Amino acid sequence: MSVSETKELLKEYLPTIASEQSYKLQQFLFLLKKWNRAYNLTSITTNKAMVIRHILDSLSISPFLKGDNIIDIGTGAGLPGIPLSIMNPDYEFFLLDSNNKKARFLKQAKLELDLDNIAIIYSRVEEYKPPIRFDTVIARAFSSLNEFLIYSKHLICKDGIFLAMKGVHPLSEIENMSKDFKVNEIIKLDVPGLEAERHVVKVSLT
Repeated sequence: MSVSETKELLKEYLPTIASEQSYKLQQFLFLLKKWNRAYNLTSITTNKAMVIRHILDSLSISPFLKGDNIIDIGTGAGLPGIPLSIMNPDYEFFLLDSNNKKARFLKQAKLELDLDNIAIIYSRVEEYKPPIRFDTVIARAFSSLNEFLIYSKHLICKDGIFLAMKGVHPLSEIENMSKDFKVNEIIKLDVPGLEAERHVVKVSLT
């Protein structure tokens, strides 16, 4: 991966980004591609696609974060958690995944990128006993909306929000939601360079 090419792409899509944040995003993608050879962390490997689908897609929910304590469920290779943590250094992010290889990559990324505002949690979501309740609970690649909500219900504070990142409008998933939850808003996301539909479903406890 050409770091200079990644830098130019970030500058094109995020013209107001600070140099330190740009550098960390570049290094994150470089590290992701390096570890991907052995750990199979992502099927997206071209420069432009990684910037669009990993960085810009992750950052598309940044305006909807609530509170200071945020957990990313099933974070995988740190998406959306790591890009969000880089661009929101005043927030605390917990990145949870049950895959050992992915957790090892995340710990290395935290170390190499000097990300003091993230904690790596190697656990299944339903087994995780958090030290705090979270203001925002995020999932980008969880199996279904209802499962995400039920499995992570114990993590959220009373007035917190769930942010479920989805592709096309998830009408059928919303219809099958438990009555313990209510949809506050369904927001169509605008991800620069991405033609596919993206939505985020904002949910709270009833």
